[in-house]
Amino acid sequence: MVATPAALELLALLQAKHGQDLMFHQSGGCCDNSAANCYLPGEITMGAGDVYLGDIGGCRFYMGKAQYETWKHTQLIIDVIDGHGGGTFSLEGPEGKAFHTRSRVFSPEELVALGIQAPAP
Repeated sequence: MVATPAALELLALLQAKHGQDLMFHQSGGCCDNSAANCYLPGEITMGAGDVYLGDIGGCRFYMGKAQYETWKHTQLIIDVIDGHGGGTFSLEGPEGKAFHTRSRVFSPEELVALGIQAPAP
């Protein structure tokens, strides 16, 4: 997973307003499964149905397990769009921006290095 400079800039703004300890969660229920929602600690509880994917800008990033199974063969690219892609759930909504996830399919070599089996054709 990587973040664009625009995503890191927006995250830094949110951290300045809300504190450094923010987190992301992306589930299959919003915005064509492409909204990475940003939350304050305690606003959402992670459980067995969530997968920790790493950090962006020092903030933990989780994805719902069912959605992860669909996207695990791709590199997630966290970006920003104008508007309210995450609705009112995500901290960046008042900024008139929304975190948005794009992806690219990993090469066969990258999949091997990551220990992920390529999806069936």
